[in-house]
Amino acid sequence: MSNLKEIRSRIASISSTMKITSAMKMVSAAKLKKAQDRMSNIRPYAKALKSTIQNLLPNVNHSEIKLTKQFSEKQKTLIVAITSNRGLCGGFNANIFKKAKELKNEDIEVFSIGKKSADLFSRNQYRVIKTENDILDEPTRVLSQKISQEIINEFLSGKWSKVILIYNKFKNAGTQIVESTPILPIKINDEDTEDNQSGKDYIFEPDKTSIINTLIPNQIHTQLFEAVLNSIAAEHGARMTAMHKATDNANELKQNLTLAYNRQRQAAITNEILEIVAGAEALNG
Repeated sequence: MSNLKEIRSRIASISSTMKITSAMKMVSAAKLKKAQDRMSNIRPYAKALKSTIQNLLPNVNHSEIKLTKQFSEKQKTLIVAITSNRGLCGGFNANIFKKAKELKNEDIEVFSIGKKSADLFSRNQYRVIKTENDILDEPTRVLSQKISQEIINEFLSGKWSKVILIYNKFKNAGTQIVESTPILPIKINDEDTEDNQSGKDYIFEPDKTSIINTLIPNQIHTQLFEAVLNSIAAEHGARMTAMHKATDNANELKQNLTLAYNRQRQAAITNEILEIVAGAEALNG
């Protein structure tokens, strides 16, 4: 009977776990919709900003654009790694670290966005220069711009030769794509500039160089903020999928334990009946 008691206890424990995982799945589903709306709202602005820059580039001497050059004499790379503040979302956080490990540059520093990112990289002997967690709980353009402007200023001072952004891009609730995007220095694709050249003669005020040097930092601000919003949506999608699978697994385990409990209980009842019958026959004999 002690074995039956143990199985009953495990069934009750699994039932409680199922309630938690099911609730977490529903919470993530609700937050995912809000994250998708935020992501959709920023896309038209990001697309229009990129188009404007591409239209201006053919009219500007590329050597006059500040952020297209390297200001560091050393080959030093900054990784801006965006993860989550909480776990229970499958391989969402581990995939970011796996992508970072693919970089062959030995001199790497990490700007961590998310508690899990700081934990992962610190545990594996990477230099984490700063950690920013609040933006994942309350994503705002102001806070994102503060982070990206800090990175731009350090890049212009010659601290790093390259800045790479690594994050999970949201595709759908069940799929996240790990993106590794170089954001500094700016790479100009001459083919794109030729395709986007409209041939119209515009009058620029102020001059074209000033405009492009203002717009490009704005593009970096927008790129980082869009990556943060993508990562948040991807996190909720990953957690929703992970909790759905956890609930299914717990339900399957509960069914197996219930079956085992019923079998043992039936065996115990059968043994009791056999003992009673055997005792009655012994008395009759």
